[in-house]
Amino acid sequence: MGKYSFKKLKRKILSRHLWLARLSVFMATAFVFAVLTLGTYELLKLTPLGKYIKLGKNFISPAVSEIKSANRRTNVLILGKAGEGHTAPDLTDTIIMFSVILEENKSQIDMVSLPRDIWLSDLEAKLNSVYYWGEKRQEGGGLVLAKSTVEQIMGVPIHYAVVLDFNGFKEIINLMEGVEVQVQKSFTDDLFPIQGKENDLCDGDPNYSCRYETIKFEEGRQYMDGETALKFVRSRHSEDLAEGTDFARSARQQALIKAIQDKLLSREMLTQPRKLWKVWQQGNAMVETDLTDQQKAILGRFIYNARENANTHSFPEDLLKLASLSGEFKNLYALSPVAGEDDWSEVQAWVQRILE
Repeated sequence: MGKYSFKKLKRKILSRHLWLARLSVFMATAFVFAVLTLGTYELLKLTPLGKYIKLGKNFISPAVSEIKSANRRTNVLILGKAGEGHTAPDLTDTIIMFSVILEENKSQIDMVSLPRDIWLSDLEAKLNSVYYWGEKRQEGGGLVLAKSTVEQIMGVPIHYAVVLDFNGFKEIINLMEGVEVQVQKSFTDDLFPIQGKENDLCDGDPNYSCRYETIKFEEGRQYMDGETALKFVRSRHSEDLAEGTDFARSARQQALIKAIQDKLLSREMLTQPRKLWKVWQQGNAMVETDLTDQQKAILGRFIYNARENANTHSFPEDLLKLASLSGEFKNLYALSPVAGEDDWSEVQAWVQRILE
Protein backbone atom coordinates (compact mmCIF):
# COMPACT_ATOMS: atom_id res chain seq x y z
CA MET A 1 0.00 0.00 0.00
CA GLY A 2 1.48 3.34 -1.04
CA LYS A 3 2.19 6.22 1.28
CA TYR A 4 -0.67 8.27 -0.17
CA SER A 5 -3.22 5.43 0.29
CA PHE A 6 -2.12 4.88 3.89
CA LYS A 7 -2.67 8.56 4.77
CA LYS A 8 -6.07 8.47 3.13
CA LEU A 9 -7.08 5.39 5.11
CA LYS A 10 -5.78 6.95 8.32
CA ARG A 11 -7.86 10.10 7.74
CA LYS A 12 -10.94 7.96 7.04
CA ILE A 13 -10.53 5.96 10.27
CA LEU A 14 -9.93 9.11 12.32
CA SER A 15 -12.94 10.77 10.71
CA ARG A 16 -15.16 7.81 11.61
CA HIS A 17 -13.92 7.78 15.21
CA LEU A 18 -14.49 11.54 15.45
CA TRP A 19 -18.07 11.12 14.24
CA LEU A 20 -18.67 8.34 16.79
CA ALA A 21 -17.13 10.48 19.52
CA ARG A 22 -19.35 13.42 18.64
CA LEU A 23 -22.43 11.16 18.54
CA SER A 24 -21.53 9.73 21.95
CA VAL A 25 -21.09 13.21 23.45
CA PHE A 26 -24.41 14.33 21.96
CA MET A 27 -26.29 11.26 23.30
CA ALA A 28 -24.70 11.62 26.73
CA THR A 29 -25.59 15.31 26.83
CA ALA A 30 -29.18 14.58 25.73
CA PHE A 31 -29.49 11.86 28.37
CA VAL A 32 -28.22 14.13 31.16
CA PHE A 33 -30.51 16.93 29.96
CA ALA A 34 -33.51 14.56 29.93
CA VAL A 35 -32.72 13.28 33.43
CA LEU A 36 -32.26 16.79 34.79
CA THR A 37 -35.41 18.05 33.06
CA LEU A 38 -37.49 15.12 34.31
CA GLY A 39 -36.05 15.45 37.79
CA THR A 40 -36.68 19.17 37.83
CA TYR A 41 -40.24 18.61 36.61
CA GLU A 42 -40.91 15.98 39.30
CA LEU A 43 -39.47 18.28 41.97
CA LEU A 44 -41.42 21.22 40.57
CA LYS A 45 -44.66 19.28 40.85
CA LEU A 46 -44.13 19.11 44.60
CA THR A 47 -43.86 22.89 44.97
CA PRO A 48 -46.73 25.42 45.09
CA LEU A 49 -45.63 26.69 41.67
CA GLY A 50 -45.81 23.17 40.26
CA LYS A 51 -49.28 22.62 41.67
CA TYR A 52 -50.39 25.95 40.27
CA ILE A 53 -49.05 25.00 36.82
CA LYS A 54 -50.85 21.64 36.98
CA LEU A 55 -54.11 23.31 37.99
CA GLY A 56 -53.62 25.81 35.17
CA LYS A 57 -53.24 22.93 32.71
CA ASN A 58 -56.49 21.36 33.95
CA PHE A 59 -58.19 24.74 33.62
CA ILE A 60 -56.91 25.42 30.09
CA SER A 61 -57.50 21.89 28.74
CA PRO A 62 -60.28 20.40 30.89
CA ALA A 63 -60.67 16.63 30.67
CA VAL A 64 -64.44 16.23 30.97
CA SER A 65 -64.06 12.47 31.41
CA GLU A 66 -62.39 13.12 34.78
CA ILE A 67 -65.50 14.66 36.32
CA LYS A 68 -68.91 13.12 37.05
CA SER A 69 -71.93 14.38 35.12
CA ALA A 70 -75.41 13.47 33.91
CA ASN A 71 -77.15 14.92 30.85
CA ARG A 72 -74.15 17.22 30.27
CA ARG A 73 -74.47 18.69 33.78
CA THR A 74 -72.41 18.43 36.94
CA ASN A 75 -74.44 19.19 40.06
CA VAL A 76 -72.67 20.38 43.20
CA LEU A 77 -74.38 20.86 46.57
CA ILE A 78 -73.13 23.95 48.40
CA LEU A 79 -73.68 24.02 52.15
CA GLY A 80 -72.80 26.93 54.42
CA LYS A 81 -72.39 26.25 58.14
CA ALA A 82 -71.93 28.71 60.98
CA GLY A 83 -68.68 27.14 62.23
CA GLU A 84 -66.96 27.27 65.59
CA GLY A 85 -68.09 29.90 68.07
CA HIS A 86 -71.78 29.48 67.31
CA THR A 87 -74.39 27.62 69.31
CA ALA A 88 -75.08 25.24 66.40
CA PRO A 89 -71.84 25.15 64.35
CA ASP A 90 -72.86 22.27 62.06
CA LEU A 91 -76.31 23.46 61.03
CA THR A 92 -76.24 24.42 57.34
CA ASP A 93 -78.55 27.38 56.83
CA THR A 94 -77.22 27.88 53.29
CA ILE A 95 -78.26 25.08 50.92
CA ILE A 96 -77.75 25.60 47.18
CA MET A 97 -77.60 23.22 44.24
CA PHE A 98 -75.02 24.59 41.79
CA SER A 99 -75.50 23.05 38.34
CA VAL A 100 -72.98 23.56 35.48
CA ILE A 101 -73.35 22.55 31.83
CA LEU A 102 -70.09 20.98 30.63
CA GLU A 103 -69.91 22.29 27.08
CA GLU A 104 -67.27 24.66 25.74
CA ASN A 105 -69.68 26.57 23.51
CA LYS A 106 -72.81 26.31 25.64
CA SER A 107 -71.75 26.60 29.24
CA GLN A 108 -74.43 27.63 31.70
CA ILE A 109 -74.84 27.85 35.46
CA ASP A 110 -78.06 27.37 37.39
CA MET A 111 -78.21 27.96 41.14
CA VAL A 112 -81.22 26.61 43.03
CA SER A 113 -81.65 27.54 46.70
CA LEU A 114 -83.42 25.10 49.00
CA PRO A 115 -85.25 26.41 52.12
CA ARG A 116 -83.47 25.29 55.27
CA ASP A 117 -86.82 24.57 57.01
CA ILE A 118 -87.93 21.73 54.70
CA TRP A 119 -89.16 18.90 56.93
CA LEU A 120 -87.87 15.37 56.39
CA SER A 121 -90.21 12.87 57.98
CA ASP A 122 -87.84 9.89 57.73
CA LEU A 123 -85.16 11.77 59.66
CA GLU A 124 -87.66 13.65 61.84
CA ALA A 125 -85.58 16.75 61.29
CA LYS A 126 -85.27 19.81 59.06
CA LEU A 127 -83.05 19.98 55.99
CA ASN A 128 -80.50 22.28 57.63
CA SER A 129 -79.64 19.57 60.18
CA VAL A 130 -78.98 16.74 57.71
CA TYR A 131 -75.23 17.42 57.53
CA TYR A 132 -75.09 17.49 61.34
CA TRP A 133 -76.82 14.10 61.71
CA GLY A 134 -74.63 12.57 59.01
CA GLU A 135 -71.51 13.67 60.88
CA LYS A 136 -72.92 12.24 64.11
CA ARG A 137 -73.15 8.84 62.46
CA GLN A 138 -69.58 8.89 61.16
CA GLU A 139 -66.91 11.36 60.11
CA GLY A 140 -67.50 12.36 56.50
CA GLY A 141 -71.07 11.09 56.66
CA GLY A 142 -72.44 14.63 56.52
CA LEU A 143 -71.61 15.05 52.83
CA VAL A 144 -73.02 11.63 51.93
CA LEU A 145 -76.32 12.09 53.77
CA ALA A 146 -76.79 15.67 52.55
CA LYS A 147 -76.25 14.69 48.90
CA SER A 148 -78.60 11.71 49.02
CA THR A 149 -81.29 13.75 50.79
CA VAL A 150 -81.19 16.60 48.27
CA GLU A 151 -81.25 14.05 45.45
CA GLN A 152 -84.56 12.70 46.81
CA ILE A 153 -86.04 16.20 46.95
CA MET A 154 -84.75 17.52 43.62
CA GLY A 155 -84.95 14.34 41.56
CA VAL A 156 -81.51 14.86 39.97
CA PRO A 157 -78.13 13.35 40.89
CA ILE A 158 -75.88 15.37 43.18
CA HIS A 159 -72.36 14.53 42.07
CA TYR A 160 -70.30 16.49 44.60
CA ALA A 161 -70.71 18.59 47.72
CA VAL A 162 -68.91 21.55 49.25
CA VAL A 163 -69.29 22.63 52.88
CA LEU A 164 -68.19 26.19 53.62
CA ASP A 165 -67.30 27.34 57.11
CA PHE A 166 -68.48 30.94 57.22
CA ASN A 167 -65.69 31.92 59.61
CA GLY A 168 -63.17 31.21 56.84
CA PHE A 169 -65.51 32.43 54.13
CA LYS A 170 -65.06 35.94 55.47
CA GLU A 171 -61.28 35.64 55.08
CA ILE A 172 -61.58 34.60 51.43
CA ILE A 173 -63.60 37.72 50.61
CA ASN A 174 -61.03 39.86 52.42
CA LEU A 175 -58.17 38.18 50.49
CA MET A 176 -59.96 39.19 47.29
CA GLU A 177 -60.17 42.74 48.70
CA GLY A 178 -63.96 42.61 48.83
CA VAL A 179 -66.70 41.97 46.30
CA GLU A 180 -69.44 43.98 44.61
CA VAL A 181 -72.91 42.60 45.34
CA GLN A 182 -76.14 43.51 43.59
CA VAL A 183 -78.67 44.22 46.36
CA GLN A 184 -82.10 43.68 44.84
CA LYS A 185 -84.12 45.50 47.51
CA SER A 186 -83.30 47.82 50.44
CA PHE A 187 -83.90 46.42 53.93
CA THR A 188 -83.11 47.07 57.58
CA ASP A 189 -82.61 44.41 60.24
CA ASP A 190 -82.89 45.72 63.82
CA LEU A 191 -82.35 42.29 65.34
CA PHE A 192 -79.08 41.09 63.90
CA PRO A 193 -77.43 38.97 66.64
CA ILE A 194 -74.02 39.99 67.95
CA GLN A 195 -71.72 36.98 68.22
CA GLY A 196 -70.67 36.30 71.80
CA LYS A 197 -73.62 38.12 73.37
CA GLU A 198 -76.18 35.35 73.00
CA ASN A 199 -76.50 34.94 76.80
CA ASP A 200 -75.88 38.55 77.87
CA LEU A 201 -78.51 39.65 80.41
CA CYS A 202 -78.20 43.28 79.22
CA ASP A 203 -78.39 44.69 82.79
CA GLY A 204 -81.95 43.52 83.17
CA ASP A 205 -83.27 44.93 79.87
CA PRO A 206 -86.39 42.81 79.16
CA ASN A 207 -85.87 43.21 75.40
CA TYR A 208 -82.22 42.11 75.59
CA SER A 209 -81.31 44.96 73.23
CA CYS A 210 -77.58 44.60 73.85
CA ARG A 211 -77.62 41.25 72.06
CA TYR A 212 -78.49 42.85 68.73
CA GLU A 213 -77.30 45.49 66.29
CA THR A 214 -79.01 47.24 63.41
CA ILE A 215 -77.76 46.59 59.89
CA LYS A 216 -79.00 48.26 56.71
CA PHE A 217 -78.50 47.62 53.01
CA GLU A 218 -79.54 49.89 50.16
CA GLU A 219 -80.78 48.68 46.79
CA GLY A 220 -78.14 48.69 44.08
CA ARG A 221 -74.56 47.56 43.61
CA GLN A 222 -72.57 47.65 46.87
CA TYR A 223 -68.97 46.93 47.82
CA MET A 224 -68.75 44.48 50.75
CA ASP A 225 -65.83 43.23 52.79
CA GLY A 226 -65.99 39.82 54.48
CA GLU A 227 -67.75 41.00 57.63
CA THR A 228 -70.40 42.98 55.73
CA ALA A 229 -71.02 40.12 53.29
CA LEU A 230 -71.67 37.69 56.13
CA LYS A 231 -74.19 40.04 57.69
CA PHE A 232 -75.89 40.42 54.32
CA VAL A 233 -76.46 36.67 53.89
CA ARG A 234 -77.21 35.89 57.54
CA SER A 235 -79.84 38.56 58.12
CA ARG A 236 -83.26 37.04 58.77
CA HIS A 237 -85.36 39.94 60.12
CA SER A 238 -86.85 43.01 58.46
CA GLU A 239 -89.78 45.38 58.85
CA ASP A 240 -90.45 44.50 55.22
CA LEU A 241 -91.90 41.03 55.79
CA ALA A 242 -90.92 39.90 52.30
CA GLU A 243 -87.24 40.56 53.10
CA GLY A 244 -87.45 38.76 56.44
CA THR A 245 -88.19 35.36 54.95
CA ASP A 246 -85.88 32.45 54.23
CA PHE A 247 -86.77 32.79 50.55
CA ALA A 248 -85.37 36.35 50.53
CA ARG A 249 -82.34 35.17 52.46
CA SER A 250 -81.72 32.46 49.88
CA ALA A 251 -81.80 35.07 47.11
CA ARG A 252 -79.21 37.14 48.97
CA GLN A 253 -76.97 34.10 49.35
CA GLN A 254 -77.14 33.51 45.61
CA ALA A 255 -76.30 37.17 44.95
CA LEU A 256 -73.18 36.88 47.10
CA ILE A 257 -72.05 33.64 45.44
CA LYS A 258 -72.49 35.31 42.05
CA ALA A 259 -70.40 38.28 43.25
CA ILE A 260 -67.61 35.98 44.47
CA GLN A 261 -67.68 34.05 41.21
CA ASP A 262 -67.44 37.28 39.20
CA LYS A 263 -64.50 38.50 41.28
CA LEU A 264 -62.60 35.20 41.08
CA LEU A 265 -62.99 35.07 37.31
CA SER A 266 -62.20 38.74 36.75
CA ARG A 267 -59.12 39.96 34.89
CA GLU A 268 -57.97 41.54 38.16
CA MET A 269 -57.72 38.14 39.87
CA LEU A 270 -56.63 35.98 36.93
CA THR A 271 -53.64 38.25 36.23
CA GLN A 272 -52.45 38.01 39.85
CA PRO A 273 -51.48 34.34 40.34
CA ARG A 274 -49.99 34.97 43.79
CA LYS A 275 -53.25 36.41 45.12
CA LEU A 276 -55.26 33.69 43.37
CA TRP A 277 -53.04 31.03 44.94
CA LYS A 278 -53.63 32.50 48.42
CA VAL A 279 -57.38 32.41 47.84
CA TRP A 280 -57.06 28.80 46.65
CA GLN A 281 -55.11 27.84 49.78
CA GLN A 282 -57.56 29.58 52.09
CA GLY A 283 -60.44 27.92 50.28
CA ASN A 284 -58.93 24.46 50.70
CA ALA A 285 -58.35 25.17 54.40
CA MET A 286 -61.95 26.16 55.12
CA VAL A 287 -63.79 23.86 52.72
CA GLU A 288 -64.81 20.24 53.12
CA THR A 289 -65.48 18.62 49.76
CA ASP A 290 -65.30 15.40 47.77
CA LEU A 291 -63.98 17.29 44.72
CA THR A 292 -60.30 16.74 43.93
CA ASP A 293 -58.08 19.71 43.01
CA GLN A 294 -58.08 18.49 39.40
CA GLN A 295 -61.89 18.37 39.33
CA LYS A 296 -62.11 21.84 40.88
CA ALA A 297 -59.92 23.22 38.09
CA ILE A 298 -61.94 21.45 35.38
CA LEU A 299 -65.22 22.67 36.85
CA GLY A 300 -63.68 26.13 37.21
CA ARG A 301 -63.07 26.29 33.46
CA PHE A 302 -66.74 25.69 32.65
CA ILE A 303 -67.82 28.13 35.34
CA TYR A 304 -65.52 30.67 33.70
CA ASN A 305 -67.06 29.95 30.30
CA ALA A 306 -70.54 30.48 31.78
CA ARG A 307 -69.69 33.67 33.68
CA GLU A 308 -72.13 35.67 31.54
CA ASN A 309 -74.80 32.98 31.59
CA ALA A 310 -75.64 32.34 35.24
CA ASN A 311 -79.22 31.93 36.43
CA THR A 312 -80.56 31.94 39.98
CA HIS A 313 -83.72 30.17 41.11
CA SER A 314 -85.59 30.07 44.42
CA PHE A 315 -88.19 27.49 45.38
CA PRO A 316 -91.66 28.66 44.33
CA GLU A 317 -93.49 29.33 47.58
CA ASP A 318 -96.65 27.73 46.23
CA LEU A 319 -94.93 24.32 46.14
CA LEU A 320 -94.44 24.34 49.92
CA LYS A 321 -96.77 24.79 52.84
CA LEU A 322 -96.22 25.69 56.47
CA ALA A 323 -96.51 22.60 58.62
CA SER A 324 -98.69 22.77 61.72
CA LEU A 325 -96.93 23.38 65.02
CA SER A 326 -97.40 19.94 66.48
CA GLY A 327 -95.55 17.03 67.99
CA GLU A 328 -95.32 15.48 64.53
CA PHE A 329 -92.92 18.27 63.59
CA LYS A 330 -91.42 18.60 67.08
CA ASN A 331 -93.23 21.93 67.41
CA LEU A 332 -90.79 23.49 64.97
CA TYR A 333 -91.37 25.98 62.15
CA ALA A 334 -91.20 23.64 59.16
CA LEU A 335 -92.15 23.42 55.49
CA SER A 336 -93.55 20.41 53.67
CA PRO A 337 -94.58 19.81 50.02
CA VAL A 338 -98.09 20.92 49.05
CA ALA A 339 -98.49 17.68 47.08
CA GLY A 340 -98.37 15.66 50.32
CA GLU A 341 -95.95 14.33 52.89
CA ASP A 342 -92.63 13.47 51.22
CA ASP A 343 -94.25 13.85 47.79
CA TRP A 344 -91.65 15.84 45.88
CA SER A 345 -93.06 15.16 42.42
CA GLU A 346 -94.15 18.77 41.79
CA VAL A 347 -90.81 20.10 43.01
CA GLN A 348 -88.94 17.63 40.78
CA ALA A 349 -91.03 18.62 37.76
CA TRP A 350 -90.14 22.27 38.41
CA VAL A 351 -86.44 21.38 38.72
CA GLN A 352 -86.52 19.48 35.43
CA ARG A 353 -88.05 22.49 33.66
CA ILE A 354 -85.37 24.91 34.80
CA LEU A 355 -82.52 22.50 34.04
CA GLU A 356 -83.68 21.66 30.50
